[in-house]
Amino acid sequence: MLAAIRLLLIALFILISGLLGLLMCIIVPFHPNHVHRCATWYSQIAKLLGVKIEIINAPDESKSNSVVYVANHQNSYDIFTITGAVPQRTVSIGKKSLKWIPFFGQLYWLSGNILIDRKNRTKAAGTISKAANKIKQKNLSVWMFAEGTRSYGRGLLPLKTGAFHTALQAEVPVVPVCMSTTHKKINLNRWNNGTIYIEFLDPINLNKESSVRTQANEVHAIMDSKIKQLDAL
Repeated sequence: MLAAIRLLLIALFILISGLLGLLMCIIVPFHPNHVHRCATWYSQIAKLLGVKIEIINAPDESKSNSVVYVANHQNSYDIFTITGAVPQRTVSIGKKSLKWIPFFGQLYWLSGNILIDRKNRTKAAGTISKAANKIKQKNLSVWMFAEGTRSYGRGLLPLKTGAFHTALQAEVPVVPVCMSTTHKKINLNRWNNGTIYIEFLDPINLNKESSVRTQANEVHAIMDSKIKQLDAL
C-alpha cells in the first residue's frame, strides 16, 4: 500500500512539475540556472522515498569557475537523489532519446541540457565540441555520468572518455562527484530508507600530453575508493 501511494504521488509530481517547468522554460528558454532549479525540485522526492541526502564538500556557488562534473550513475532513483547536488550554472549531457519522454523529455531539453546521439560517433564528437564551447562562451559547467549507463549494483563501471575530452577542449578541470551505493537501498514499502551521501572531490587538472584513457582510469580509481568510503559511513 505504501509503495502504491508513493508511486502515485511521484507520478503526480512529475506531471505537475513538468508542466510548471515547461511553462518556465517557454517564458525564459535555456536560462543557465534552469537545470539547477529543476534538479532541486526533483530532489525533493527523496523525502517522499524516505531517504535523507547529505552533501559533502559542496562547491562554493559564489565562485563561478567552470568545471566538468563526473558523477556515478546507479539507477532510476538518481533523478531524485543526486540531482540535489547539481550546482547553479550547470547543464548535463544526456542521450537524444530522452527528448521524447512526455513532459520530462521536453523539460530536459528546454531547460538547457545538451542531447547527444550516442549511436553516431561523428555527431557525438560534435556534441563534445558543442559542450566545450558552451563552457567557454557562457561560463557554464557540465554534469556528466561518465559510465554512460546505470550500474544497477555492479559497482562503478569503466568511465568513458567523453567527459575528459570535453574538459580538455574547454580547458577546465574535472570534479568527481561520488554518491554512496543506492542499489537495493530504497524500499518503497519502508518508511525510513536511511541516508545517501554525495561528496564532491577536489578538482583534477587534466594533462593534454597524457593519455585520456589513462587519466580516465585514474579518476575511476579515485571515485571507486571514495564510494567505498561513503558506503562505510
